[in-house]
Amino acid sequence: CVAGWGTDEKAIVSVLGHRTAAQRKQIKQAFWDRYQEDLIKRLESELTGDFEKAVYRWMLDADDRDAVLANVAMRKSLDYHVIVEFSSVYSADELLNVRKAYHARYKKSLEEDLATNASGNARKLLVGLATAYRYEGTEINAALAKKEADILHDAVKDSESHGEEFIRIVTTRSKTQLLATFNAYRQLYGNSITKILRNAIQKRGTDEDALTRVIVTRAEKDLKHIKEEYYKRNSVSLSQAVAKETSGDYKSFLLALLGDEK
Repeated sequence: CVAGWGTDEKAIVSVLGHRTAAQRKQIKQAFWDRYQEDLIKRLESELTGDFEKAVYRWMLDADDRDAVLANVAMRKSLDYHVIVEFSSVYSADELLNVRKAYHARYKKSLEEDLATNASGNARKLLVGLATAYRYEGTEINAALAKKEADILHDAVKDSESHGEEFIRIVTTRSKTQLLATFNAYRQLYGNSITKILRNAIQKRGTDEDALTRVIVTRAEKDLKHIKEEYYKRNSVSLSQAVAKETSGDYKSFLLALLGDEK
């Protein structure tokens, strides 16, 4: 197993599940200095299943991790939720860094792969989201947010007639304005990022990829807020839901990232 940790996966959870990105980077460098071996590759070869995926993704640098997640999404029947999440949550500079990391890892652009794997309005939307360089201002037009929430709702019901408007809104509005529109949509029709988590846990069993993705990518950003929203909407904590629907070292690792080991 990983040098220095014997065969104890609990040690891996204990050590890596409680380290910041900067500390994990130091651990990877120290491992290389001592053993002349890539720690991530070693972990990948020693661990298995959903536990391996979660640890592997956690140990990657953030931009590289997102590039991997985007690529996996395209190989998995084009799971467009991943691209929508990134473009909705990340700043223009963060999204640009993901695109650079994708090109460095796969020798192709993210938008090129999206265009190849999608078609029609989905292609326009996903390429537009991936390449959007939004204005970063904080101004909010509440009337516009409500109006465009209605347009988004119409687009969901009839993509043929309203698809272009949907694409225009989500690929051109500032993050602040778009979040206001999403909030208006949620108030009018019901929708939020916690729905992704609820669907991941409850729909057709547990979608471990979606569960891992949200927890690993948000652990050092806004996971506290997501946990609060999840509880408000489901009357059960995210940690309780994860504990119920997962098992073994995978469960222990996710709970460590959530800060709720049992």
